[in-house]
Amino acid sequence: MGVAIIYTFLTYEAVIERAGCTCYQSASTAGRDSKRNFIRRIIENGHYSVLEHAYATFRITGVSRSFTHQLVRHRLCAFSQRSQRYVNEKNFAFVEPESIREKTEAHELFEWFIAEAKNTYCKLQELGIKNEDARFVLPNAVQSEIVISANFRELRHIFCVRCNSHAQWEIRNVVLQMFRIMKKEAPSVFQDFLIYEEAAAAYTPFAS
Repeated sequence: MGVAIIYTFLTYEAVIERAGCTCYQSASTAGRDSKRNFIRRIIENGHYSVLEHAYATFRITGVSRSFTHQLVRHRLCAFSQRSQRYVNEKNFAFVEPESIREKTEAHELFEWFIAEAKNTYCKLQELGIKNEDARFVLPNAVQSEIVISANFRELRHIFCVRCNSHAQWEIRNVVLQMFRIMKKEAPSVFQDFLIYEEAAAAYTPFAS
């Protein structure tokens, strides 16, 4: 018997259902109204591996390098980020934490440091230093841009960890936005997650 490869474009629900039916050899039970119930059952049973066949991609802008340093720790994702090696950052935008901005002395110190960093970066360029080396003086506050692709199982993990109220404020705010999108666009997979007081997303097991 020769090898057969079946390739087709499917909705995320159909992809997950087909993967699961392959495991259980239950394709005959699949139908137009079966997908959401099937996904609910596999999540109830902890069969998360089939969720790895469905992906989502996000383009995130206006965030700090501090944020992206945290995000890329999720190793089961694909990332494409604004390059400080090739992009000239002499006029970089930056993210200032509210805790600094709301205190006059801290805010003034922060602004002075940012101005010094920009000035130093530009002087290094004038001395013939390439961007890839001049960037060593750039702070974590520098705004960046990143594209992330992740399978649905990994997104569930990211939401559990990063939407928690103990997570750092910037990554929590961004990932909460990602969570709201997935809750709307892929409710079958994320229906058992809830937002409490707009501050945290929590995993809530299905009622038995």
